[in-house]
Amino acid sequence: MGAPEPATTSGGRRLVHSHAKECDIPGTVDLSVREGDDTAYGQALYPVPAEDPNDPLQWSPARKTLILVVCSLYSFLSNSSLLGPSVYIGIFAAEFNTTFTEASNLISYANLAFGFGSLLLVPSYHKFGRRPVMLGSLILYCGGLLACSQVKTYSGLMAARVVHCFGASVCEALPVQLVNDIFFLHERGKRLGYYTVCLCFGATGPLFAGYMLNGGHSWRLFFWVEFAFGAALFILAFFVVEETLYHRKSPVDSSSERHSSDNGEEKPVAVENTTAEPDTVIPPRKTFVETLKFWGVYEKDADFFMMIARSFTYFLVPHVFWVITTYGIYIGLGALTFNYIFPLKITAPPYNWSQLDSGLIAVASFLGYLLAIPFTPSSDRLAARLTRKNNGIREAEMRLGVMLPVMLLAPAGLIVFGFAAEKDLHWVAYFAGVVMCNFCSYFYFTFTLAYAIDSYTSNISEMLIAMNLGKQAISFGMGLDLLDWVTQHGYAVMIAGVFGGILLANNLALVGFMLYGKRIRAFMSKTWLARVHRESVREIATH
Repeated sequence: MGAPEPATTSGGRRLVHSHAKECDIPGTVDLSVREGDDTAYGQALYPVPAEDPNDPLQWSPARKTLILVVCSLYSFLSNSSLLGPSVYIGIFAAEFNTTFTEASNLISYANLAFGFGSLLLVPSYHKFGRRPVMLGSLILYCGGLLACSQVKTYSGLMAARVVHCFGASVCEALPVQLVNDIFFLHERGKRLGYYTVCLCFGATGPLFAGYMLNGGHSWRLFFWVEFAFGAALFILAFFVVEETLYHRKSPVDSSSERHSSDNGEEKPVAVENTTAEPDTVIPPRKTFVETLKFWGVYEKDADFFMMIARSFTYFLVPHVFWVITTYGIYIGLGALTFNYIFPLKITAPPYNWSQLDSGLIAVASFLGYLLAIPFTPSSDRLAARLTRKNNGIREAEMRLGVMLPVMLLAPAGLIVFGFAAEKDLHWVAYFAGVVMCNFCSYFYFTFTLAYAIDSYTSNISEMLIAMNLGKQAISFGMGLDLLDWVTQHGYAVMIAGVFGGILLANNLALVGFMLYGKRIRAFMSKTWLARVHRESVREIATH
């Protein structure tokens, strides 16, 4: 029998079709191609989209790209506004008559709010929709920045910093959620990479802040500039970011199989049929005005507080925990350690740089990330190649091999940076250490996150709450008393020794997941924890 005519929208655009399906073990996907399937890298598309032009998976590439750009810019702005004031630590200490450690808390506690805000905002966008929560968070973000530019006291600045970072905290989870909402499996590694680029470039905030000082301007100008860009982004987001919360309901294909569930009951494993029957009515695509609506989404059966409580159970999932430690450690190093230590070292003898140039370490951060960008598609391409060799069966671990060449690079970078600070080596040594560390961090940021999403049947929203809480808590702990630690124990001991050893252990976990990742997935899929998480996914699917 020949393939049926492809379904089209009322505007004539062809809808995407696929028969891909997840196998018994989460993270193992059958991407073999059937007649009529759309393909990428010679494999069927997954997830399987609905026969509806309003399904985010069916949106045009231009629409998807615009949404990703807006969310990525939000991540860049929020991270740059979080980290930029690190060059002002000495100025804050003098102006507010505090110690350097107390002044650095304006970054540390803001960083903590940046993570813990997701505890409320992520369940909110699951309950009320992605679009209204993003727009509301941008308003809170801009309001906090405006307050930062006006306050006259240390406590007032601390409160304003917490407000704008709390508002922006959703920008860490939302891009990942949207990538999961609107892109197919084979596209996610690259798209998460683009988001990661913007997240990482946020580390250049101190550079911009330093140049504003260099121009003779007050530290308040930095917050004014961030506010202006935030307001512009709000306007762009209002017109570009359409609601992506969508309940995909497709009829079950006749080739559906039945497998035993964990408790012995038979359960269907649906192979969704995206071939339109002759009498299927394809709904019209929403008009532009309709896409601007920011109300009307309310998941009445979604338990807000249960989602918060259930998110903590994801700390027990190995794949998720690895992402948490990866982000927490690298943020603690790149965003806090380097930005705390370098300005204080470089403005003191024997370097005697001016306070105005102390933010130049951001150039090294930028260079490290920039050199890594060309490798963004590498994990998707490697996974596609290995899938073809595996007869169309995709394993989540297939993308991890691209991280092997950089596994030891970041710990080596910490050794270079730590001894540069301990022995007062040439400033180039500081820059070399940061470049090495951040080049490696880009790989680990992007591909551990993609791996965790691929590996486990999860409620993405709940998983993202755990990730954000964990990584910000770890980075907060690393930066809170950092200046006291290095004063007491020395730069080489703390940075090259303690932090370097912790990072090495985290990076070496890559080998364990490459060798035993599928066994871990199979084991986890049979635990009570997996049953709890699958039930939360079913709740979403049936609402």
